[in-house]
Amino acid sequence: MRPENAAKVRQLQLFRELHHNTFRELIETSFLQRFPRGVSLIRENEPADFLHVVVEGLVEMYAATDMRETTLEIIPPVGTFILAAVLNDQVYLQSARTLEPSSILMIPAEKVRLAMETDQAFMRAIVMELAASYRRTVKDLKSQKMRSGAERLANWLLRMQRERGRHSLVEIPVEKRVLASYLGMTPENLSRAFLTLRSYGVKVHGARVEIEQPEALLAFAKPDPLIDDPENIF
Repeated sequence: MRPENAAKVRQLQLFRELHHNTFRELIETSFLQRFPRGVSLIRENEPADFLHVVVEGLVEMYAATDMRETTLEIIPPVGTFILAAVLNDQVYLQSARTLEPSSILMIPAEKVRLAMETDQAFMRAIVMELAASYRRTVKDLKSQKMRSGAERLANWLLRMQRERGRHSLVEIPVEKRVLASYLGMTPENLSRAFLTLRSYGVKVHGARVEIEQPEALLAFAKPDPLIDDPENIF
């Protein structure tokens, strides 16, 4: 693993306060692999053998049955997934696949559990990580239950605009069908939501979205600090 990639992982809140020897042990026993777009990394109901860290690329967390599939989360770099299953030594409740070519660090689950038992700083970081994950889940649930599809889309656009630091342009980083599923809509409902937002200065050009009247979109979206803070963005 290149030093610059190790430094990226080290800066994650989960690993930032680890003892040097603990972090070195985790890294030295891990595997950094490059995957093309569309590769399944894990599947529901499989044993949790590794903690995964997205070093580069983009990963979709999803759930599926024979008839339906839904996007649950999008993991950008640098981010982890499936921590709870690893800690509990249980099966995955979600599946994961790459949305673009990605570099994934795979840390053996037993090494993560051992580090948790022997490094108090890591234990504290794990508690904080799980607490943050729980809060994100509650915020997502509130957004799904309390907002229309157009309102969810409007708030997502505003968060993306703020996160990327652009005044009038948002690039959709995933296929629109994935975005629709992530926001709890069908592709058809997403198209209708974009049509609704035309009245508030939103214009769509493929994957590019222009926000010509940010004040009007803000007034329509009515962002809530108990839902829409920066930690709830991909």
